[in-house]
Amino acid sequence: MNDSPSPASLRIDAPDAAAIEEFRESILAKLVYQVGGRPERASPRDWFIATALAARDHIVDDWRRTNDQTRAEDRKGVCYLSMEFLIGRLLTDALGNLGLTETARQALAGLGVDLDAVAGQEADAALGNGGLGRLAACFMESMASIGVPAYGYGIRYENGLFRQIIAGGLQHEVPEDWLALGNPWEFERSSLVYEIRFGGHVRSEVSVDGSTRMVWHAGEIVNALAYDTPVVGWRGKRINTLRLWSARATDPLHLSEFNRGDHVGAQAARMRAEAISRVLYPGDETEAGQELRLRQEYFFASASLQDIIRRHLSRHAGLGNLADRVAVQLNDTHPAIGVAELMRLLMDVHGMDWDAAWAVTQATFSYTNHTLLPEALETWPVPMMERLLPRHMQIIYLINARHLDTARARGAGDALLSSVSLIDERHGRRVRMGHLAFVGSHRINGVSALHSQLMRDTVFADLNQVCGDRITNKTNGITFRRWLHRANPGLTHLLTDTIGPELLDDPERLEHLVPLAEDAGFRQRFAAQRRAAKERLTGVIATRIGLKVDPDALFDVQIKRIHEYKRQLLNVVQTVALYNAMRARPTGHWIPRVKIFAGKAAPSYHQAKLIIRLTNDVAATINEDPTLRGTLKVAFLPNYNVSLAEMIIPAADLSEQISTAGLEASGTGNMKLALNGALTIGTLDGANVEIDERVGRDNIFIFGLTAAEVAERKRAGFDARLAVAASPELRGALDAIASGVFSPGEPDRYRGLVESLLHDDRYLVTADFDAYHARQRDVATCWSKPESWWRSAVLNTAHVSWFSSDRTIRDYAEDIWKVTPR
Repeated sequence: MNDSPSPASLRIDAPDAAAIEEFRESILAKLVYQVGGRPERASPRDWFIATALAARDHIVDDWRRTNDQTRAEDRKGVCYLSMEFLIGRLLTDALGNLGLTETARQALAGLGVDLDAVAGQEADAALGNGGLGRLAACFMESMASIGVPAYGYGIRYENGLFRQIIAGGLQHEVPEDWLALGNPWEFERSSLVYEIRFGGHVRSEVSVDGSTRMVWHAGEIVNALAYDTPVVGWRGKRINTLRLWSARATDPLHLSEFNRGDHVGAQAARMRAEAISRVLYPGDETEAGQELRLRQEYFFASASLQDIIRRHLSRHAGLGNLADRVAVQLNDTHPAIGVAELMRLLMDVHGMDWDAAWAVTQATFSYTNHTLLPEALETWPVPMMERLLPRHMQIIYLINARHLDTARARGAGDALLSSVSLIDERHGRRVRMGHLAFVGSHRINGVSALHSQLMRDTVFADLNQVCGDRITNKTNGITFRRWLHRANPGLTHLLTDTIGPELLDDPERLEHLVPLAEDAGFRQRFAAQRRAAKERLTGVIATRIGLKVDPDALFDVQIKRIHEYKRQLLNVVQTVALYNAMRARPTGHWIPRVKIFAGKAAPSYHQAKLIIRLTNDVAATINEDPTLRGTLKVAFLPNYNVSLAEMIIPAADLSEQISTAGLEASGTGNMKLALNGALTIGTLDGANVEIDERVGRDNIFIFGLTAAEVAERKRAGFDARLAVAASPELRGALDAIASGVFSPGEPDRYRGLVESLLHDDRYLVTADFDAYHARQRDVATCWSKPESWWRSAVLNTAHVSWFSSDRTIRDYAEDIWKVTPR
């Protein structure tokens, strides 16, 4: 089945016959001369490559114009350093932003080819794990759309986030080889190669002028080769660049060893070097895995900074004004080693003294924090850092010494000094990368109002006190062009027909929908486009997992990375409680409901993988129970990625955003779902707080403990057993899970899971269960009153225009980067 998001395009372009014919001829030329195919024998993949190359020709001239104009004007630009760019498929984005969708559709139709089938042939560029990478992709598109000169820098992983296969309810990981059939969007820049050094030793050497400088004699050198992908802004206003680095060995083959018969050993250096860009997030349970992660992070940070300096020096005589011409954003802690690397480059390579280099470094960098979870704030063992990056450890020690001297001079005592030190002495001496990013940046931002305040109050409270108030908030956003225009053209046609095509350029016009929430005819049309999207999703569910579901049922959706704090377990336990109630009262007035789950667990995250298995076991039991008469169905859709999200989000009725309050930094899935008219059930966590403020408490289902109440429960000590004893529904659900109702072949399969919940419910699943269960009953009541439900759905779409990533980028540009969009 074709998994492209929609059978119809958003017709923002009105091509004439000449434009259609010209594009058709271009596609045919690409098919023949670059793909090497024949129209009568071409496969859908051949047509995709030919169409992408034809579209790319339209991009390249504007890309060159953009770059020439930026150089001529010498405008300040942004460099966005991110370990992840979850860009997904690009053909529909490129055609849509260029206004060529309908041109391409009609050009292909004249050849007997369907554009949606062609678009479905594109591999998802799964260069990210979830929200972090998808945010980076949205930000790149928004910077191009509002006119901010930008480069995105990351790694060209040969295998992106693993492809998830569910067999016997278990997650299995296989490589996601997205480059296997080629990538028509990228341009290899063979002249852009930088040396990345590892290991070796550092010596103090006297220069010709008598000055002393530190010289790093590396034990290993790896080359970083650039691949560029154009990022097309809305209506082709600007074309920015995503530059991804691929690792190459400096000497790919030791010929003498090969000729001696050691065919494998002769390629060992090449394999070690190229492993750096082989896989996104290699497992880090072993020391070797941790070392590879660190090598990846330094590899792309160093290559990116060398490239930034090269481009700056091509236009300026020195590096003293670097921060005036470029702003470098660290997207989480992964590129934080860049702080020490820029210091090394400025001092050791370009001859700056410490004070000048530090001033430039702090003025250049800013840092986005994405998590309050201690385990996600990266730290690296000092011995590993000293072995892999000896010069950087020297620099980090010096940064730390000066940082602590300043704090001590301001009256900091030993406890505060220990808290703000870049070296954590409590756990075997580790470098705190979040601290390094904080100290080395002039601005630090959280990604929702609640998250930023919690940063000030908790994990970075002491640093913020010592360094001066550097923390600001920049609530995340999403690009409406992908998550509304392209993902949900049915709804977009309805909106543009009703409130005008100006909506495509101005998301704030969504507020014009507010009075239409009282219009019964509009509500019916709004509901009708949702049902059409649900019918498409039912086909995907049937194809992927063989489950037939009712498109008239409530589609209750939780789609995100599988993690205990995101509390998929709370959803599953409540599903069991609902199942128990429906079996106990089979003649009750139950609304038809389809519970839809999707998400991947990290390969080494065993508890998350057990939750996936439980979800599938619960699904198998419920879906096969004839007493329910199809009223409740559970679907776990494997291999969640951007393209699958584009299918699910337009079809969702209820958006599950149920993380433990205070732990979700922001969330962007909540924004995408609300934009498409789904009602949120959620805690007051992350951006849910701001969604609640904008859509109104009557149009959202808020439940559970607040962040302050969660903190208090944890301080006081929470006993899950008391919560279970006080809740018959919760007790019944956990007993069913623990006793093997959903795993009859292995009755004790989930006993340990339940026991761990009872003894250490760190994410307060049991504490919030009753409130969540009650709000789910409120959801059912509201769903049974269509007038009320669809009024709230319209108001959700109407009130979320503020969550556009264009707004977010304008906030960054004004407050942090000091860049003027145009």
